[in-house]
Amino acid sequence: MNFKLNRRQAGVNALFTAITFVAGKSFAQTWPDRPIKIVVPFAPGAGTDAMGRLIAQKLSELLANPVVVENRAGASGAIGSQYVAQSPADGYTLLLIAAPFTTVPASLPNGPKDAGYDPVRSFAPIGMVASGPLVWAVNKDLPVANLKELIALAKQKPGALNYGSAGAGGINHLVLEMLKNRSGTYITHIPYRGIAPATLDMISGQIQLITGTVPALLPFIKDGRVKPLAVTSARRSPALPDVPNMAESGLADFDVLNYFGLVAPRATPQPVLDKLNAAIARMVTLPDVKTRFASDAVEPAAGSPAQLAKFIEHDYAAWQRVVAAQNLKIEI
Repeated sequence: MNFKLNRRQAGVNALFTAITFVAGKSFAQTWPDRPIKIVVPFAPGAGTDAMGRLIAQKLSELLANPVVVENRAGASGAIGSQYVAQSPADGYTLLLIAAPFTTVPASLPNGPKDAGYDPVRSFAPIGMVASGPLVWAVNKDLPVANLKELIALAKQKPGALNYGSAGAGGINHLVLEMLKNRSGTYITHIPYRGIAPATLDMISGQIQLITGTVPALLPFIKDGRVKPLAVTSARRSPALPDVPNMAESGLADFDVLNYFGLVAPRATPQPVLDKLNAAIARMVTLPDVKTRFASDAVEPAAGSPAQLAKFIEHDYAAWQRVVAAQNLKIEI
């Protein structure tokens, strides 16, 4: 009896899968036939917003269909992420993800429950677009020339060095906690409302250390007001070829990237995801996109939906380990 029921259920499941596949394939043949919305979960004018608008422009051209940006800022990106997670899974509402996508739920006391979304389970990955490292930077008068010397100084004077971040629970904060954990140091964290005021205080000497994107810090590096010590990745950045990577700085297992990718609501049909992924793969090969990426100190990072899924899962788990190891208590 159970065997017959199992066979019957297997048949039902197979039929449902076939119907779903055919329906999804049929839907994908007519998709898109109206404007697609990319939700940027941050305010207009930020680096993530600029990337979102570039992607929207190029996808509009490649899909021969309007693609627009909608900014839904708040709660370090959680508001926009919640909105997309709860949107219809029809391929017309997408989310531009960046580092806070995983750092926010990883850092909150109740994780996805507090964030309002699960980065691993609430979305269907489409593809990575671009990625690049942050750069460790210090005030020009701090008597260190590289990250190894900074770590040595921090060990000599626990708590004496002050580090500014763009806010508790963001990548600028958690990358410091990872450094403290891996190097056995204590550096005082001072959260700011954005990385720009932290950068200005570091330049003036009120704090000693920050991490920031290469484009944001490059003008200050070039004019000598800021010293770059290392990039946060496992390999050097083409935008700062003379600045050591983390392995060269004595931390071989340290690799943190600022990234940009696209995801959709979880039940979005796979053929639609595949169409979007193929468009991204074409987009990152365009000469003007490559030029823009180079000016933003990021590199093309297109890959399959499965590769993005694996990256998100790994990144989220890594930040959860850092938060647990450092016993962080963060609220947004």
